[in-house]
Amino acid sequence: MHFSPLSVLTVSFWLCVAFIAYTYAGYPLLLWIIAKVRRHSLPSPSTAPTITLLICAHNEAKNIRRKLSESLALNYPPRKLQILVASDGSSDETVEIVRSFSNSGVQLVVIPRQGGKTNAQNIAVQQATGEIIVFSDATTQYHPDALQYLAGNFAAPLVGAVSGRYCYFDPETTSPTGAGAQAYAGYDNRIRQMQSQIDSITGCCGCIYAVRRSLYTPLASNIISDLVEPLHVLLKGAKVKLEPRAIASESSTTTSRKEFSMRVRVIARALHGISSVRTLLNPWKHPWIALQIFSHKLLRYSVPFFLAGIFLSSLMLVQLPFYRGLFVAQCLLYGAALLAAILPSNRLVKTLRLPLYFCILNAAALAGMLQFIRGQRYVSWKPEREASHAHSS
Repeated sequence: MHFSPLSVLTVSFWLCVAFIAYTYAGYPLLLWIIAKVRRHSLPSPSTAPTITLLICAHNEAKNIRRKLSESLALNYPPRKLQILVASDGSSDETVEIVRSFSNSGVQLVVIPRQGGKTNAQNIAVQQATGEIIVFSDATTQYHPDALQYLAGNFAAPLVGAVSGRYCYFDPETTSPTGAGAQAYAGYDNRIRQMQSQIDSITGCCGCIYAVRRSLYTPLASNIISDLVEPLHVLLKGAKVKLEPRAIASESSTTTSRKEFSMRVRVIARALHGISSVRTLLNPWKHPWIALQIFSHKLLRYSVPFFLAGIFLSSLMLVQLPFYRGLFVAQCLLYGAALLAAILPSNRLVKTLRLPLYFCILNAAALAGMLQFIRGQRYVSWKPEREASHAHSS
C-alpha cells in the first residue's frame, strides 16, 4: 500500500492532536465518567491517631518561626501531636530558631551535611513517634483543621497514605506565573480527586501528605518522595487517598526562570522515581495504577514532543487553508508566550500569563526528560517559593 507524503503528514498531525486531547481532556473525562458511577463520601475528621508533623528545612530562617507558630496552633490535641523538624545541613539560623521552640515541645533532628529532602526524611522518620507521619515544608500554611481531615481517612484500615490539597496564591498579583500555577493546581487537584473517588491516587502533594509509619519505605536520596513513597504504599497493598479539605497554601514562584527550574527538577526526579518502581507500569498486574501513571505522568511529560509534531506537520501542510490557519494560531500562541517572557512583570497583560505558563510547563517537561535520559540526578534541593501570609480557603 502506497502512502503519499501528504497523507503521512496528515495522519501524524492528527495522531499528535489525539494524544494531547486525551492527555488534557480525554483522561479527565474518562475519570469523570467512572467517578459518577462510584459512590463516595468523605470521612469524618478525627483526632484518634497520634501524628508526627515532620518539617524538612534547609536554610529556612526566614520562614521556620512562622511555620512552627502556625503548627503549634493547629486544631489537633497537643498530647497526640509531635512536631519534628529535620534541619538538612542548614548554615543560617534555622537550628537556633527551632531550638527556641523546645519549651513548646518542638523537637529537632540536625543533619550536619545537606543530603537532600528525601534523605532528611529517612533520618527523621526514625525519631517519629506518631502512628501517622505528615510531611510538610517550611513555606506552606495549613488549614487549621488539616491534620484532623487527614487523620479521618486512616480510620479505614486499608488506607496507607493520604495527600492533602495544595493551592497557590500570588500575594503581589504581579508574578508572571501566578495565574498559570493557580489554574494548573486546580486542574491537577480535580484529577487527583476523581482518581481518589474511584480507587487510589499515585502521587501526593509534597508539602502535605501523610503515611502510616508502619508502611514508610526509606528511599534513595535522589528519589522524589511524595511520588514514590505513595507508590511503595500501593505495592504493599494499601490505598492512597486525596483529602480535598486538608489544604496547604503556598505562594507561587516570582519569576518564569524559577518556575522553569523547579519544574525541570520535579519532572527529572519523577521519571527517576517511576523507573525505580517499573513493576507498577505492568497493565496486567496493576491496570488502574499503570493507567494513571501513563496518562497523568508519562503522557503529560511527552506533550512537548506532540506539540513539536503538530507544529512541524502543520508547517509542511501550510499550503492547505485549514492547516495554514492552525499554523498561524500556533505562531500566535508561542509569540504571546515569548512576549510575556520578555515584558517586565508589572507590564504583563494577564491574558499573556496562561500561554507563558503553558510553554514553561512543556519546555520544563522536555528539559526534565532530557536530563533523565542523560542520567542527571538531583539530591539536594533549594526551595524556589517563598512563604507569604495568606488564608486557606
